Amino acid sequence: MSEFILHARTGWGSAIVEAQLAFYGLPYRLEDAGDLFDSADARDKLRPLNPLTQVPVLVRPDGTVLTESAAITLHLADLTGRDDLVPGPQAPQRAAFLRWLVFLVANIYPTFTYADIPTRFVKDEQAADAFLQEVNTYGRRLWGMVEGAAAAPWFLGDRFSALDIFLAVMTRWRPGPAWFAENAPLLACAAAGASDLPVLADVMARNFPKKA
Repeated sequence: MSEFILHARTGWGSAIVEAQLAFYGLPYRLEDAGDLFDSADARDKLRPLNPLTQVPVLVRPDGTVLTESAAITLHLADLTGRDDLVPGPQAPQRAAFLRWLVFLVANIYPTFTYADIPTRFVKDEQAADAFLQEVNTYGRRLWGMVEGAAAAPWFLGDRFSALDIFLAVMTRWRPGPAWFAENAPLLACAAAGASDLPVLADVMARNFPKKA
């Protein structure tokens, strides 16, 4: 199999897909997408592959382009014929996996989109500050719902899944690891466990290097 190309940015959502490629042992190379917030050139370069100019963007060996981390997650499971990250159709955890996979990307992920640069959506700076606070408050409330559904030691209980990879990455973002440790300990535990898996350690260290 020829290699995949993952258009990525260190520490961004592309880390979720990078970790899955590493977990499956699929051949891939990274293409730095650049700073899509601050660089018009970076956005112009990525736009033909993804009009939203967001990562992850995964180019398959045949040139087919995939975007959206949930879609890529399901596709990679289908491609490999494995069920260790995505419970199979008959698995008892399948319904919960699909529910919370979509919840993470459809509800929580947009809070980062809106709050990363709120002036993209609310032009008045004073109003944008208030908007930012509301979005962050709403995001914490959503995380509380996810915590309420979590089991241990992994999100689905005894079964590790791609949800734990999503958590390993997303809990590094707002409101931050300290908040999760205090307010969502089950999510923090699953995230830490996934980050420490030997097969994922290099990917996590590259995307989230420890501060000196």
